[in-house]
This record gives sequence, structure tokens and C-alpha cells, in this order.
Amino acid sequence: MRKTQIVDTKRFSGSFGTLGTAILLLFFAFFTSAAIASEHSGEETVHKTGDHHTEKEPIGAQLSEMILGHVSDNHSWDVFGHAVILPLPVIVYNETEGLKIFSSSNFGPHGHKTYEGMKLVDYGAKIVWADGSRADKIWNFSITKNTLNLLIGSFLICVLLITVARKYAKNRGKAPSGFQNLVESLVIFLRDDIFKTSIGPKYRKFTPLLLTIFFFIFFMNLLGQIPFFPGGANVTGNVAVTGVLALIVFIYVTVNGNKHYWKHIFMPDAPIGLWPMLIPIELFGVILKPIVLMLRLFANITAGHIIILGFFSLIFIFGGMQEWIGYAVSPASLGFGIFMSFMELLVAFLQAFVFTLLSALYIGMAVEEHEHHELENH
Repeated sequence: MRKTQIVDTKRFSGSFGTLGTAILLLFFAFFTSAAIASEHSGEETVHKTGDHHTEKEPIGAQLSEMILGHVSDNHSWDVFGHAVILPLPVIVYNETEGLKIFSSSNFGPHGHKTYEGMKLVDYGAKIVWADGSRADKIWNFSITKNTLNLLIGSFLICVLLITVARKYAKNRGKAPSGFQNLVESLVIFLRDDIFKTSIGPKYRKFTPLLLTIFFFIFFMNLLGQIPFFPGGANVTGNVAVTGVLALIVFIYVTVNGNKHYWKHIFMPDAPIGLWPMLIPIELFGVILKPIVLMLRLFANITAGHIIILGFFSLIFIFGGMQEWIGYAVSPASLGFGIFMSFMELLVAFLQAFVFTLLSALYIGMAVEEHEHHELENH
């Protein structure tokens, strides 16, 4: 009797967990589609075609602007569509007027106003002179949406992992539980199956770097899936962020590369007559590896955001033709959007894993010891 009660309790808890997950995803889907609707209705771009006649921008152009605005950086943060906007500090410098610090709200709620001769372009990502003839450069040190999201995400990662580390130190020798069990399982999996096999005996030296890269990308990917503050930013879909991560890996590979690594590049095992052809190819491969790391992460994460928003946008595209068609396609649009949200949770892990795996392989190629060649020579 007691076993039956335990089984029933487990079934109930499993069903409850599945139901809770479904409700949460439906809420995210509603939140995202509501934000799109708010943006569509709150920002109808108008073109003047005469003194007394105006024409609304086509709905397709509005949705395209909304999607590109979402995946781009911005000097303000749309907490919920355009209904609630969080202004961010703008810090700019130019040789003529010196340092200026002000709120992005001075550019207006949608960033269409000019302030002190400056305006926002590229969906709010860049600040330029309203007077295009000015030659003095604007140096922008502002706290943008991606910058603030990166700082918030990094702080949360530190809090979570430091808490896990302290709990591990406190309960040393005991079986882990809860979030500690999840983190420890990931760390052991990456260490034993990726770092040891890809790098070899020197894996300990690079484990802190690779674990930091993995958890940073994974957490920022997950944070980007949340459609409201403090999520919703496209940090790992920003080529500057992925470029810096790839540059760090490139520097580690270059600094730690041993003599065998550099010999393979500048003195390949081939007839000397082929060296003028092989050396440029090897150097091109060295430069290409971090570029591939940068573009792979940037393209996959950005594509995921665009696809999800594209599915939700179908409601308003068809609704612009006939209102009843918009209602008719909304279940399918929401269904595909929720499915892609599930897929993006998997992609969040896979992209962090692939970036870390390729980084470990590149480092392993640079520090690999060719002891077997030396034995053969003897």
C-alpha cells in the first residue's frame, strides 16, 4: 500500500512538473507575442507624402525593424515592448566638447529625437552626429543593453558558482544534491570526457579558462531566452562578444603553443620546395580557427532569436491582410514558437558545448607533445 502511494506521488509530481513547464513556456510565448503587438501598435512609423497626407509604414517593414532591433544592441532596454522602457546611461567623448554623461531618455522614448547634435542610428545601437558634415569622432563608452545584461549575467554566474563551491567545500565527501549535483555533473563530464581527451596531461592548466567559457556562454544563452528584464538581450549573438571570446582562445593557443606546434606551421613535414605554398595555408588556418569560433556562435544564436520572433510575427503579417486570418494562424504560430523555444534551450547548451570543445581541441593541438616521433628517431 505504501509503495503504491509513493508511485502515485511520483507520478503526480512528474505530471505537475511537466504542466508547470508547459504553463511557463505558454507564458513566455504570450509575453513575447504581446511585446511584439505592443511594439507594432506603439511605434507605427509614418512617412510624409504631402502637407496633409500620411502613410503608415507596411507591417512587414515594422516587424522587420522590430526583429532587427531585438537582435541588435541598444542604448535603452525595452522591459515590455515599448510600454516600459528602461533608459541607460550614455557616456560619450569628442575632442571638441569633451566628456558628456546623460540619460538615453533624452533621445525620446523610441530613440527618434536629436539631443545636443547627436542621434541614434542602427536601431539604437550607434550614436552619430545629426549633422553628417561634422568630422570629429564620437567615442562611445555607454552602458548599452548588451553591456548591462552581460554585467548582470556575470554577477549571477559568480553568485551561483561561488555558492556551489562553498557548499561543496562544506559538504566535502558527501553526495551532492540539487543545483550542486547539476553543476558538479557538468564539470566532471567536461573535465573527463572533453578536456582530458582533447588536451592531454596538461589539461589542468586550461580547465579554469574552458569552464569559465562554457558556463558564461551557457548562462548568457539561457538568459537571452527570457523575453523580459533582465533577459531578452542578444549578448552571445553579438559579434563583439563572440569575437572577444575567440580572441582569448587565440591568445592562449598562441602563447602556449610548443615548438612542435610552431615547427608544423613554419617547417612542415614536406619537401622544402612545397614550403612556400604550405606555410601560408598553415598560417591561414591559424587565423581562420578563431574566426570560425566567433561566427559559429554569433550566427547560431542570432538565427534562433530571429526564427522565434519570425513565427510570432506571422500572426500580425496575416492579420494585416484579414483580421480573421491572423486569429486562424495564431495557434500554429504559437505552437511553432513554443517548439522553437524548446529547441533553443537545447541549442543554448549545444553552442556552449561546441565552443568549449573546439577551444579545447585548438589548445590540445598547440600543446601536444610528439614523444612518439622522438622515439621513432632513436
